[in-house]
Amino acid sequence: MARQFDVPTFYRSAVVSAVKEARRLQDPRKKDLSPSVLDFGPVRFKLARHFGFCYGVENAIEIAYRAIDEANGRRIFLLSEMIHNPHVNEDLQARGIRFLRTTMGEQLIPFSELTPDDIVIIPAFGVTLETQKVLEDIGVNVEAYNTTCPFVEKVWTRSTKIGSQDYTIVVHGKRYHEETRATFSHAQSVAPVLVVRDKEETEKLASVIRGEQNLAYFHEHFKNRYSEGFDPERDLVRLGVVNQTTMLATETAEIAAMLKRALEVRYGDDGISHFADTSDTLCYATNENQDATRALIEKGADLAVIVGGSNSSNTSHLVELCEERMPTYFVSGDESLISRDEIKHFDIHTKQVETASGWLPSKEPLEILLTAGASCPDVLLDRVMARICSWYPTAITPEEALVSFQSNSIQSN
Repeated sequence: MARQFDVPTFYRSAVVSAVKEARRLQDPRKKDLSPSVLDFGPVRFKLARHFGFCYGVENAIEIAYRAIDEANGRRIFLLSEMIHNPHVNEDLQARGIRFLRTTMGEQLIPFSELTPDDIVIIPAFGVTLETQKVLEDIGVNVEAYNTTCPFVEKVWTRSTKIGSQDYTIVVHGKRYHEETRATFSHAQSVAPVLVVRDKEETEKLASVIRGEQNLAYFHEHFKNRYSEGFDPERDLVRLGVVNQTTMLATETAEIAAMLKRALEVRYGDDGISHFADTSDTLCYATNENQDATRALIEKGADLAVIVGGSNSSNTSHLVELCEERMPTYFVSGDESLISRDEIKHFDIHTKQVETASGWLPSKEPLEILLTAGASCPDVLLDRVMARICSWYPTAITPEEALVSFQSNSIQSN
């Protein structure tokens, strides 16, 4: 049986959590990716089969709230945001936890102000070896409340293994994301490291490997993306790809295939021996959520609402998938839904919160795809549904919609 984490009850929900439990009982092996439909009459919500808190996030939340309970007057700090969800981080701050850094690494509180008696929580994204040493030199116990996701640690372990076999480590990720910074740090302790953001950057790298572009081209396009002393002629001979666990899994696989083909062009039949298979580092939760979102999209709807923190990488990729097929709104919670005519949403392209008018079509029944990132509490989706249903006088109650869902689920089995 999967481990049950001690997550505060205020993050749970009356509706979504019940839907998830019903689906778990019906489909314990997670083979059925079809969405769950909650029909309120004039509006229907199609919920993805998988979304919300993953193993790593629940583990991090349990540890963080345990730290609060065990503090006994000691000061508590988070290295940076524990996870990328404003509601969770704001609650932790309200309980007295202070952030040492921003998500981009800007120092908010100098490490020199820390003492050995302070509690420092390591976020789910992990910590660089350099920062870990600074904290240890101060006397802080970095392992006492270390919430690093086990799947991030798996990437580090795999990086160490292939690095020790003389492979250069290519990280598919966002160079200055906390997780990628940590992975970069751990990887460069054993091997040369290079970060690629997407397939476009990978094609540039592949052109260097194939010999179509020179060293000046490499340094121009990959400045600040490789480890110190990186030598393209020496370090682009044997490669292995790992990823920031929140990236699109399909894109990571495509990037690996692109680099493998480039090595085969350069080295002929011997090229395959120049590439390490690292497909086992992909995060299960990222895969599940993305696969479930694709299945959700295939069922169609009038629009999609994605709930999560604007700086959440895994959530932004769900938005990417949905906006290819329908109007999509990336919101932090029900507070973003101002009225039937107006919504505040985060645009992943401009990186700005924008206001849209006329976002909710007037047709009935209206079908809305609803899902969330891995760091989003279920209760926020309950609130989003309640907010939208409040604009429909004939909508049935959440309790009635849940009873109908459970009844239909039993009949379908």
